[in-house]
Amino acid sequence: MNKVSKITHEFVEHIPQNLSEGVVYISIPFNTVVHKCLCGCGNEVITPLSPTDWKLNYNGDSISLYPSIGNWSFDCQSHYWITDNEVNWSRQWSDEEIEEGRKYDKMIKQSHFDRKNEKYAKSIEGNFVRKIINWFR
Repeated sequence: MNKVSKITHEFVEHIPQNLSEGVVYISIPFNTVVHKCLCGCGNEVITPLSPTDWKLNYNGDSISLYPSIGNWSFDCQSHYWITDNEVNWSRQWSDEEIEEGRKYDKMIKQSHFDRKNEKYAKSIEGNFVRKIINWFR
């Protein structure tokens, strides 16, 4: 397998069925970034863009994805960063590190949605209180 060290990127509405090696496809309408695994194994890597998943930085010339991409469910278990269209290879994680990373991701997601639900509940509560106050006026 040939590890890729530099990528190109393409902004698309829909992700193409046939992905080219070394090309990262970005669909802003669907908040998704997709590419073939950069280790050369051919697996499709999907990185959703969201407050709890990956972030994309586009500087007008190149892209960066944060955090790193750890393909823990693939046989290759490749691990890399995409920074300014460069691929920076990282070490493979142990099974314990992968499990801890998954627990951390789950905790971050839960915390994000708990905060979001709390804001929504306060908003509903505030609207209800305003309606009652207006009714008494």
